[in-house]
Amino acid sequence: MKIFYDNEVDALYLGLGEETPECVSEIFEGVNLDITHDGKLVGIEILDASRKIDIQTILSYNLVLNKKMLAM
Repeated sequence: MKIFYDNEVDALYLGLGEETPECVSEIFEGVNLDITHDGKLVGIEILDASRKIDIQTILSYNLVLNKKMLAM
């Protein structure tokens, strides 16, 4: 995952894949999903991000993995 934040326009982008999105679906005002032609989610864009989430949480995170998933 790649995270991009542009503080000049207060936009956050979470890149979830390398594929080129074919369409954008707005799920909430200023929250958009980038989707491939076969329905794969490849990005999330959040406009006015600092008003919707705590930007500082993007800089720190905990990764919790399910041991069963690791065994696959």
